Formats: sequence, structure tokens, C-alpha cells
Amino acid sequence: MPVIAGAEGEPISSRRNPLIKRIRSLQSKAGRESEQCVLLEGTHQVQELLAQGEAWTDPLSVLVTPLWLQRHRDLLAQLPGPVQVQLMTPEALGAALTTVHPDGVACLWPLKSLPAAGPHPNFVLALDRLQDPGNVGTLLRTALAADVEQVWMGAGADPLGSKVVRSAAGALLSMPYRRFGPTDAQGVEQLATALKDARTRGLQVVATLVPDAAAGLPVQPYWQLDWCRPTVLVLGNEGAGLHPQLLGCCSHGVTLPHGRKVESLNVAAAAVPLLLERRRATMTAPMQQSG
Repeated sequence: MPVIAGAEGEPISSRRNPLIKRIRSLQSKAGRESEQCVLLEGTHQVQELLAQGEAWTDPLSVLVTPLWLQRHRDLLAQLPGPVQVQLMTPEALGAALTTVHPDGVACLWPLKSLPAAGPHPNFVLALDRLQDPGNVGTLLRTALAADVEQVWMGAGADPLGSKVVRSAAGALLSMPYRRFGPTDAQGVEQLATALKDARTRGLQVVATLVPDAAAGLPVQPYWQLDWCRPTVLVLGNEGAGLHPQLLGCCSHGVTLPHGRKVESLNVAAAAVPLLLERRRATMTAPMQQSG
């Protein structure tokens, strides 16, 4: 059972308390780098820390309202590391967080505790300048469910921004990522280098394309691809699609055929069948071989 310190005493009530300014600074990349932590908002994020199961030794800063602590003390007691509680009134906590209706808890998770991206992944999701934080967060969550080893991002939405963290629903605690940039041009250039390196290592680099796309490479419906091979799946920008420089790095193209009443699918929605198809293929391949 972890040590829970600071659970007694009067809660912070003033919106001018320096801690509130510190927490709000975590909305920016500069603030996160200065404080060396990312803000995890909500009970679900605490539950994800428990589900992850990896112990920590330095006290985890947890900001709670008295009512939340009263109802969830057992949850904090189950966490695999020491906890430093800071009581705050609902008004003070609300002033510090970005959630419109916070449920009474937030954590300051150290950046050093986020998973590191290893050198030779065999299943990668690559994102080309995705701008919508909700899409990026959803894709991180989907990637984790599909056993993706890493997510590569060519610029786009900040993966540690509050909206991405909320949409990812804890996936960032387990999913290694690399973000290239910071500008779009730099992000595309650096992601292109990573894709070329992946091809050199023998991975197939697969562009996701709209049906009937003129791509200059073999294109087929996604279910016809050999997903059992080491793969990088590349998704294009929401509006502009896949950058020509990145398309030129791809060895294969896949489409997700759909009804003609819609021009295209949301990028996060389109990724689900593609990523899970690889998981299905790798799960069934041993059974087919044994049969």
C-alpha cells in the first residue's frame, strides 16, 4: 500500500494561489518542459495509472477536492507508488484545469515516466500533420488496442496537449511516440527520413489512400495486404491528405472502400479497421499455418 501524504488540512481555495498558475502553465509545451510533467485530468486517468501497474518511487502529486478524496481514497491506496495529495476546493481546482466540468482530481505525471520509443519497432502508425487533438488522442488509443509498437507524428497537434491527453484516455501512459518538427516542413522532412529508414530495415510502408487515388505505387483494398509483414501504416492530414514527399516514401497503398454518398472518412474512424486488420491477420496466421 503506498504512502498517502497531505490528505489532512485545509484545501487551497484562492484562485490566486501560485499552484494554480503552475498547473495552468502545463497547458503549454514550455510549461511542461519547465515543470517536467504532464497534467492528467480526471478519475479515469488515475484508474489507468492503476491498470498500468508499474511502480514509481518519487511521490506522485495528486490534486483532489475533499469530496473526491472521501469517495476514492481506496483508489489512491491501490496505486503502485507513493502519493502526495494536495486538497483544493472545487472552485480552485476548476480554475487550474482545462476540463469544463472536472470531476475532482488531477495528477502531475513526470515526463520521464512516459514510455520511451525504442530503435527498431516492427509495427508503427505514422501521422502526417494531423491537426485535430481529438483525432490524435483517439488514434493513440486505437493504436494501443491494435498492438502498435510506436506512433510517429510529423508535426501536428501536440500529443501532450490537454485535449489530446483527454482523448487518448490514458493511452499515452503506455504508447511510445516520436514527434517530429516542430514546424510542418520539418515534421514532414524528418518523418520522411524515418519512413526511408524503416524501408531500409525491411518494413513495408503503407499509405492510406482514398479509392481511385493515382498514387504511382501498388494500391489494393486493405484486406488484400499482407499485414503479417513488419509495417508502417501512414495516415494523411485531415484536409490535405498525405504529403507528396511522404507518399514517395511508401512501398504500398491501401484503400478503405465505402459508399459513394460520402467523399472520405474521418481519419480516426478509417484507422480502426486498418489497424485491427493487422491484429486479426497476425492472430490467425499461426492457426492457418498449424492447420
